[in-house]
Amino acid sequence: MKRFWWIALWLALAPWSLAQRDPHIGYIYPAGGQQGTTFEIIVAGQNLNYITNAYVSGIGVQAVVPLYEPPLTPKQVDSLRERVQELRKKEKDPLVSKEIMEIRRKLVAFERRRLTPALADSIPVQISIAPNAAPGNRELRLASYGGLSNPLVFQVGQLPEFRKPEFKADDMPIVRRSGDGRSTNTNAPTTEITLPGTINGQILPGEVDRYRFKAHQGQQLVVAVSARELIPYLADAVPGWFQAKAVLYDAQGKELAYDDHYRFHPDPVLFYTIPKDGEYILEIKDSLYRGREDFVYRIAVGELPFIANVFPLGGRAGTQATVAIWGWNLPTDKYTFFLTGIDPGLYPFAFPNKGLLSNHVAFMVDTLPECFKKSPSNSPTNAQHLTLPIIVNGHIDQPGDVDVFRFNGRAGDKIVAEIYARRLDSPLDSVLKLTDADGKQLAFNDDFEDKGTGLNTHHADSYLTAMLPYSGAYYLYLWDAQQKGGWAYSYRLRLSAPRPDFELRAVPSSISARPGGTVPISVFALRRDGFTNAINVVLKGAPEGFKLSSGSLVGTQEQVKLTLTIPSKAPKTATNLTLEGRATVIGRELVHRAVPADDMMQAFAYRHLVPANELKVLVASPAPPRPPEPKVATATTTGSSTGPSVKIPSGGTVSYQVKLPTTDYTGKLQLELEEPPDGIAIKSFSTTRNSVEIVLQSVASKVKTGQKGELIVNVFSEKTNTRPSEIKPRTRLGTLPAIRYEIVTK
Repeated sequence: MKRFWWIALWLALAPWSLAQRDPHIGYIYPAGGQQGTTFEIIVAGQNLNYITNAYVSGIGVQAVVPLYEPPLTPKQVDSLRERVQELRKKEKDPLVSKEIMEIRRKLVAFERRRLTPALADSIPVQISIAPNAAPGNRELRLASYGGLSNPLVFQVGQLPEFRKPEFKADDMPIVRRSGDGRSTNTNAPTTEITLPGTINGQILPGEVDRYRFKAHQGQQLVVAVSARELIPYLADAVPGWFQAKAVLYDAQGKELAYDDHYRFHPDPVLFYTIPKDGEYILEIKDSLYRGREDFVYRIAVGELPFIANVFPLGGRAGTQATVAIWGWNLPTDKYTFFLTGIDPGLYPFAFPNKGLLSNHVAFMVDTLPECFKKSPSNSPTNAQHLTLPIIVNGHIDQPGDVDVFRFNGRAGDKIVAEIYARRLDSPLDSVLKLTDADGKQLAFNDDFEDKGTGLNTHHADSYLTAMLPYSGAYYLYLWDAQQKGGWAYSYRLRLSAPRPDFELRAVPSSISARPGGTVPISVFALRRDGFTNAINVVLKGAPEGFKLSSGSLVGTQEQVKLTLTIPSKAPKTATNLTLEGRATVIGRELVHRAVPADDMMQAFAYRHLVPANELKVLVASPAPPRPPEPKVATATTTGSSTGPSVKIPSGGTVSYQVKLPTTDYTGKLQLELEEPPDGIAIKSFSTTRNSVEIVLQSVASKVKTGQKGELIVNVFSEKTNTRPSEIKPRTRLGTLPAIRYEIVTK
């Protein structure tokens, strides 16, 4: 009860603008835990002062946020430091030692607020993982009174957990230069661990962490680091990405194994067969000796199952597919997939051994006929003959090898050749070339961007399409762009007529809203094989009161902006929603879930749609009741049930009136169109007590008659009592219902 009394008091005193600042998670430490355990984690970031709940995706993991603890003042910090000096005189008492550690935790949090503003706030969260909770990556979010945080990776593991010793405020690293010019932490202790286990730690500037363990002759040791995987996206900033480097030494300090990445993955994995019984040391650091609190890592160490390769990389739906598996500590070299009743798509696959699951690899299921590449097939004279449509499972057998395939086509046929390799964890960097029977090149592709692959910056799989000029024989060439090869360089080649299809991404994955308000949602279409049919986006199985403005993606349109209307009675907890896209192709309905995602920018140039597990909506507690508001007419009575519909004359203006999302604001009101179509703008607006009249205008030379779409209007209040030289702070008040528009003749 005291907790809720404190929150209610703060809400009565704090301005709405403060409560509306969404929390942001910078890191979680430790970023996971073992099945069947209960422990405390620290979540750090910004705007974490008034957190009320924590959510972990999936089932089997419970998260509890303790009572809110206000940040320390400088005066309180001085008092705590004096208290530590007093307690050190009797530190041998266990209760006294516990109090010292708690004070040090508070002091470290205070120092963090000064040194790293992006990680200024931190809170403890109690985690309980059920014994049968599925191992793997989850997502953790925090909720405050008015906002929901971004999701961040939290891992459920199977191994005993070890932590690097707690960082103390007076134990800053001593950084010196070694003989080769590198910076090293000379006072870093070596932590004792036992195998198998998962190690948790953080790398601070110049720091090197070391762990000592005993191993026995013949053990197939696997060291798998998770670092970038835990914080897969980091905004452009100093010190930048954590580039982990792992080194294994014997007891005498001789280097035995080293890695700073695994294939094209940034996190390292070490494989080493222990030569004799004894002690060994594992070292982890940043490759450039950078560091910060969010350089968090987890290392799984032991005789663990690990899949290096599978072949083939997929199978045909409705059949049995036997694959060869090789790696470390695997009980068999073959596995059979039963694909009856399995829909086409990519599926994660892990292999168990002695109760432990291996790493996950991707396995692809398709509906087309399949075959294996035959050798030799490295020139037009011995090219493998194919009958379309077909999926070929093969390898680039050796460095510099080229695979050549021959097929017959008819004049006017359109064909697609697509490689699935890098997207299925193969190191192959493919290249495709299509020629006619005389060797004339008709199409060529090296890298093809697949926007559905999250943070990938090297789209190494190839894709080409061509209209065949005449009936006869054609040749398709496939090789590795880096002139590499081997058994691991496997691929799936799809050669067929176009199969138009689509995927959807719904952005953002975390939504914060007021009761009865509206919030914007962007839906991105990833169109396949020239798909141009209209995609209608709908809300599936939502709780009562949630409504999505009607909208569709037509032609080659890749993005549509919609608004989500929130129920006036707020649910007590965050709600998971599902969006679907529906389209009709040759009388057949395609239905695909819109994958939750976040639109991220990297290196000021690359935009990524980073997938998330859940689309989660948090509705703030109801605001105090207001007097009844008069009805406000819209420009027309047609269109979406959640917003107005207007007809904008080409080169002219139109006005409409709509209710404001709130009247509880101070300062100057501002309205802004969010990513408006070219040629459409807000000319002016005027307000009454609880509504706003907006005048939209269009530029005739930039719009087309019949053009349709949705407009999203965001509402802000700007502080006016500032000096002319100061930046005027503003507060977002909400979003108006989506405006369906059509350009008409003036």
